[in-house]
Amino acid sequence: MVNKNYIKILEEELVPALGCTEPIAIAYAAAKLREELPSLPDEVIIQSSGNMIKNVKSAVIPNTEGLKGMEVAFAAGLIVGDSSKALEILSDLNSDDINKINKFLNTSSVKVVHLDTPAKLHIIVSGTAKNDHASVELIHSHTNVVKIEKNGKAVFSKEFSTDENSSQSNRSCLNVKDIIEFANSVDINLIKKLLKTQEEYNTAIVQAGLNTESPFGLSKVILKQYQNTECFSIEAQAKAELSAAIEARLSGKSYAVITNSGSGTQGLCVSIPVLVFARELKLSEEKKLRALALSNLLAIHQKTSVGRLSAFCGTAGATTAAVSAITYLKGGTYEQISATLTNSLAAVAGIICDGAKVSCSAKAVLSLNAAFLAHHLAMSGDIVEAGDGIVKDDVEKTISSVGILASKGMQETDKVILDIMLDQGVAAK
Repeated sequence: MVNKNYIKILEEELVPALGCTEPIAIAYAAAKLREELPSLPDEVIIQSSGNMIKNVKSAVIPNTEGLKGMEVAFAAGLIVGDSSKALEILSDLNSDDINKINKFLNTSSVKVVHLDTPAKLHIIVSGTAKNDHASVELIHSHTNVVKIEKNGKAVFSKEFSTDENSSQSNRSCLNVKDIIEFANSVDINLIKKLLKTQEEYNTAIVQAGLNTESPFGLSKVILKQYQNTECFSIEAQAKAELSAAIEARLSGKSYAVITNSGSGTQGLCVSIPVLVFARELKLSEEKKLRALALSNLLAIHQKTSVGRLSAFCGTAGATTAAVSAITYLKGGTYEQISATLTNSLAAVAGIICDGAKVSCSAKAVLSLNAAFLAHHLAMSGDIVEAGDGIVKDDVEKTISSVGILASKGMQETDKVILDIMLDQGVAAK
């Protein structure tokens, strides 16, 4: 039963997405809205949770020649108008479409409103075209539409809970020991296609990032600093490749990636370090795929309590998962994998999320570096002691501590971050 549950969880979470998933969710909702209207709307209201506003603000919308913002994401989805492509909805956007986007934004009224909602991922888009009015509501996950209305009547609706995890399969089965057992024992053919797709997509954007200029350029700095020196290592290569991929994705390069926990950046974080180590250590295909399964599930396990969107940086948990899988690749025991998780979370638990942007690569590399140090400590038999800060006497309790910190303790932090980003309130002065 555990095998079936874990496979289902992987199938739910490892999905393709082009561009940062929050603006793509806006585009998806816009496309759904367009399907209900006879023409492009003259007036639009986008009601959005704070976390969505935060993550959309600085992310480049793919295939728009560098355009950013919620209004652009909405207009792009409206112009393309094909919701069947889900999170790859903007894959066919072209230069003619960009002209249409700009024309729409110049001639129509588009208003963004902060939605008062307990849900971190929640949007309601509404529009009026001629005599018709329609609205689309989406909550908890990026394509989870729960209500569509046209002219005051429900076209589609389904029940939903304020609990974020209600839209997902039951995750209570997730724990480190069983995840390791699954990685060791699952018939690899049952998940091979899924994981090979993750490898194919996510390594393609690595090469795109390494071969093109980035507005941030961390990967080039890492390679320049370490290459052709005695200090160069597989760890440095992993940092360079991860930063290149993240920068390519968040600067709008037209490459889809395979997500983890609703995030393309986290999908890159859980996969690229593992793939680099498997390649450089010349490990078998099967060992590589089993480590990928482990990394993905360890990240999902953490995010189940943290939440899809929060004030806690998602790269911290995702890189922790990846390096725990590298501990596995190097023959680490359950105790050593657990120690890697514990040591890393003890170090990175305070890193904040202030929205999706190209410079997220720096936070990912910082977290990855901390995870590598955590790995070396674990392999030497060292672990942060229970009672030191939020660390508990069991890895599951420590993961739970981080989840409580992120989902409850950082709620006010989340609000202040958004105020600062939008130059509002006392915090921005």
